[in-house]
Formats: sequence, structure tokens, C-alpha cells
Amino acid sequence: MELPTKEYYSDDQKDRYSIKTKKLSYELCHQFDEIKRVCWGKPPNNTYILKNVNCEARPGEVMAIAGPSGAGKTTLLDILAGKIPPSRVLGHVLVNDQTMNAKHFRRISGYVTQDEALFPFLTVRETLMYSARLKLQGGFKMATARVSELLKELGLEHVANARIGGESRRGISGGEKLHDPAVLLLDEPTSGLDSTSALHVALLLKSMATTQGKTIALTIHQPGFQIIELFDQILLLSNGIVVHHGALHLLEQQLILAGHLVPPHVNVLEFAIEVAETLVMDIVESEVKDVEQGYEHLSRNPNQRHVEKHKICYCNTRFMEVLILGQRFSNNIFRTKQLFVARMIQAVLVGFVLGTIFTEVSNDPHRFKLKNQVGFFAFSLTFLLSSTTDGLPTYLQERRILMRETLRGAYRISSYIIANTFVFLPFLLTVALLYAAPVYWIVGLRREIDGFLYFSLVVWMVLLMSNSFVLCFSALVPDFIIGTYLIAGLMGSFFLFSGYFISREDIPWYWIFMHYLSLFKYPFECFMINEYGGEQGKKRCLVSVEGQCIEYGDSFLMQQGLKQSQKWSNLGVMLGFIIGYRFFCFLVLWYRSYRTRC
Repeated sequence: MELPTKEYYSDDQKDRYSIKTKKLSYELCHQFDEIKRVCWGKPPNNTYILKNVNCEARPGEVMAIAGPSGAGKTTLLDILAGKIPPSRVLGHVLVNDQTMNAKHFRRISGYVTQDEALFPFLTVRETLMYSARLKLQGGFKMATARVSELLKELGLEHVANARIGGESRRGISGGEKLHDPAVLLLDEPTSGLDSTSALHVALLLKSMATTQGKTIALTIHQPGFQIIELFDQILLLSNGIVVHHGALHLLEQQLILAGHLVPPHVNVLEFAIEVAETLVMDIVESEVKDVEQGYEHLSRNPNQRHVEKHKICYCNTRFMEVLILGQRFSNNIFRTKQLFVARMIQAVLVGFVLGTIFTEVSNDPHRFKLKNQVGFFAFSLTFLLSSTTDGLPTYLQERRILMRETLRGAYRISSYIIANTFVFLPFLLTVALLYAAPVYWIVGLRREIDGFLYFSLVVWMVLLMSNSFVLCFSALVPDFIIGTYLIAGLMGSFFLFSGYFISREDIPWYWIFMHYLSLFKYPFECFMINEYGGEQGKKRCLVSVEGQCIEYGDSFLMQQGLKQSQKWSNLGVMLGFIIGYRFFCFLVLWYRSYRTRC
């Protein structure tokens, strides 16, 4: 790729943005109030990450933020991107000489982090296509045209139909570039790339800045000779203090004036990073006091940074969002073998295995054992409720993508929940039928079609209930390990208080609430009512002595405190759990997104 020399001039000045910081300081919080969004208390030794940073990123230029580890590069980029709440920052961040409105700025800018999360089973073209349909107005044709243009611009046409894969990829995120942002912020876009690929990325960024008038700021680590020559400005940080802000040749002059001689064949910027601490002048004591007094004033007046709120406008209707997200969900599920093929095979195999273990225990009066059949119901629920926890890592990955996309206003969180529900309804119905069909008839449960259909319905509801439970907690937990421990512990508690091990009457009063919150209780009761209730239950002998029946199905249900009416009311409770867990998941995700925007 050749470096373009044509300079871009836009007739519409609102499409060009300069970003300035004035006396910007940022201090680590000892305690952060999540409700009021302010810091309380100070950490030891007044730990400032940034101190009185003044810089400017201009349209048509590339500004590189460099410095040793811990210099505050990524923190500064987070502030410029609006990710860190204004209430936690001292100083000013200006966009076109106006105070930054973080919510609005995130809509017209693109921020590519080091850990950019993508769906590994989608192809490059599909990834860009779904992002275009969510972020661009104009429908499918315009999205297709934009994706084709972008693939050519990024030089990705030869890998357009290759899957993204699990490895993290560095460089320009197509999703952030699709809506053609006027400002691009990138956190170490060349890290992990070979020298040729890194140079290609740098040339591409320079091309976009020069020909399209974009404002580009990036952090850089160990850049090569050819790469640093492409930067218009270099912002060198050390311990949060600006050591240099300007062109590369001015940095070399500053090093010479400070008494440093750049060795031959040594990168000027790398050498400057090594000796950066020696270039830092002592901060004037009065300036330190100004920073401290500013934070104290900020703590006393948490609302001083109130910024006018802009209502988010979405490119698609809610129906279209659900449709697009549903298609993306479907592709991910069908291509995730652990979630699709493995679940199907598991349902069939477990159905046949359990069937052979409990086969015909209900049809031969000489072999019938009530405890065996009740044990079958209990084990079936254990399998069904625990088998859906494998979706936790997928949901955690989706959460990272969801937070990024909703932060940019790509779609509504409610659309995500609705699309997820609609996609999993037929998928889990298929799993339920694959399990219920063999096990119901092999075990020899009530041989009537209505009994089989009700049994399959309960199995489907159990899978949906468990799926909703895992989805809910995937929005709450910070990582996979804690999520696994928490979900396993709660599932075990639900099983314990279901009424199978200890009856409701024997549960201590202070634990009785767990009995009614148990996901095992209601389907377990449904299985028993379906098998031993109804008109057949009155005639079905469960226990006999010397040919004399001493217990029928209806009397057994009466001993368990179950009524025929609970056959359908329990399904209503299970439906309530499904809706409730998904609604609570929506609230948690909405709060996370709202907290990030503030």
C-alpha cells in the first residue's frame, strides 16, 4: 500500500473533530460510589495515573501515544473515548472546543481495544455484514455495498469467507469502521503482528487520516522505524506526565538538549521511552496542590459535571433488530458443535441409556417399584437442569460483545433478550423431543399420547427454565469460574429443597422459601401428577400385598400433598420463572450499560 499524499478537506466541518485535553488528571480511587459515580477517599501516596495532561488530536492526523509500561497510555485513551465517567476525571476533555458529551461522542467515534471480542464461528464477511445491518440505515443493499467496499479497503477480500476463529486479532476492527466514524481510537493496534502486517496497519491508518480527514489516536508499543515516520504527532508519557507532545524531529531535539545522544541504528522513540523518566521535570508543588484541591472539590460536588443528555436514536426498528440478532444467534448456535451437535447427541444417548436402566419398571406388577420410578423423575431433572450450564462461556463472550455494541447504540438490550429467547425456543424443543421420545416409551411410562406430549412439554419447559437461569447469572457474574461455582451451588440447593430428599413439612421454616424457589419442585410434581393422576390414577395400583392393592395412584398423590389442578398451575409457575429470569437479566444488562454510559 502506498502512502497517499492527497490531503482531505471536508466542506462539512461537523464531520471533522479535534479532541483536546486541558490539565487532565486522573487518580486511583480508594472507594468508588457506584450509585453517585464519584470517588470517596484517597489511596496511599496519592496515586495519580495522569497528571496535568495537555494534548490535542487533530483531524487529518495520526497521534501516537507512547511510553513505558504503567505510563497511563490506555487510561488516557479510555478517557478520550468516553469510557471513564467524567465525574472521575479532573480537567477538561473538549471536542471541537466544546465539553465532551460522552454518550454522543461514542456514537460518532470508533474505539478498538486490545481484547476486541468477536464471534469466532462467523466469517469475516458475516461479521461485517451483521454489524453493518445493525449500525447503518438504508437496508440490506446498502449494508452489502458498504461491506464490499470495506473488505476491499482493508485488504480482506481473500479471507472474506474464512471464519474469525478463537485467536484474538489485532488491527482495525471492521465493526468499528463500518459506520465510518470521524474519530478512530485504537489501543496498540500493531501488537501481536509481524513487522509487515504492523506496517500495513499503520499505512492504512495514515491513509484514512490523510484522504478522509479522520482524527486518529492510538497507543503504540515498540514501533519500527518505518511506522513512527507515519505519525504526525507523538505524545510521550512517563508516570502519567507528558514528556513530549509534537513531531518526531522535535523529540530528537529535546533528547539532545537534555544531554542524551541517540545511538546509531536505534529507534528515536524507543530510546526516548527508555530514558523518559530522566526527561520528566519535577512538578511544581503548587500544581500538585491544584490537582488535589480539584479532586476534593469534585468529591464535594459530584453533580458539577452534568452534561446535557442526548436521546439515543437507533438505525433499525425493534422488529428488525430482533430479526438480525436472531439470524446471528442461529448461525452461532448451529456452528458451535459443543452447543448444538453435542447437545443433540447427548440428549439421544442419555435418553436411551436411562431407558435401558429403568426399562419396563412400571408395566410388570411383580417388578414395579415406586421408588425406582420416582428416582427416574429426579435423575431426569438433575440431567436436564445441569446440562444447560455449558452455555455459560458462550453467554459471557456474548456479554462483552453486547456491552460494546449497545454502548455504540447498535441496538436495544431488550432486542437481544427477545432474539435470544426466540432462537432457543425451537432449539431446546428439539433437544427435549430427542430426549423424551426414547426415554418415555422405553421406561414404560403411561402409554397414552397425551401423557407423552405433556411429559415432552415439561422437559421443554425445564430446559427453557434452566437456560434462562444461566442467562441471568451470566449477566451477574464477573467470570466463568465464579459463574460455574455459583450456578452449581444454587442448582444443588434447588435439588435439596425440591421435596424429594426432605418433605415440605420437615423443612425448617427459615428455609421454606427455598422450597418454593426450587427449579426442581414444580417439574418434579408435574411428572408425578402426569404419571399417577387423572382417571387412570384412580385405577392404577402402585403397591399390593398378596394380590390385594393397598395404594392407588390418586392416594399416593394425596399423600404427597399434590392435586390434579397443579398439573397446569405448576406449568404457569415454570413459565413465570422463565420470564422472570430473562427480565431480571435485562435489568442487569441495562444497568451495566447505563452505568458505562454515565
